[in-house]
Amino acid sequence: MYNVNDMVVYGNQGVCEVVNIGTLSMSMVDRKKKYYTLRPVYQREAAVYVPVDNVTAVMRPVISKEEAEELISKIPDIDYVWIPNEQERETQYKDALRTCDCEELVKVIKTLFKRKKTRLDEGKKVTVVDERYFRQAENQLYEELAYALGMDKKDVGAYITKRINGK
Repeated sequence: MYNVNDMVVYGNQGVCEVVNIGTLSMSMVDRKKKYYTLRPVYQREAAVYVPVDNVTAVMRPVISKEEAEELISKIPDIDYVWIPNEQERETQYKDALRTCDCEELVKVIKTLFKRKKTRLDEGKKVTVVDERYFRQAENQLYEELAYALGMDKKDVGAYITKRINGK
């Protein structure tokens, strides 16, 4: 159970603050059931309502600064995943995004980066599907790392590159 002011990662909403826990007086919700009211950090005007007893969607605490630094140091050793079948590959991307697991997001990003480079080297265009999943994975990962490291999301990519190349 989370408490008000806890910071969590919730599905594709990214980093959220728990701003309230209680029943809702909206139509089409069970008024006896308790809900978390979440405020996405990077979409402050939005609100997300999640049943406290929800077991299907991923909701977990945001990683710590130490965990973020450790993940970044492991990035060169995290392998990409190659699946030749387009549909299976897209399913793997979707599954990785749903897990909200930072290491899985790194795998997707590395896979799509390698795939993009290969396609461009062959004179082919990058697919719309690949671009979409790359942006989604990068956005999810960068949001959490930015929050954990106390930096602006737009600075995360450069920070990762500097850390990896600085070794």
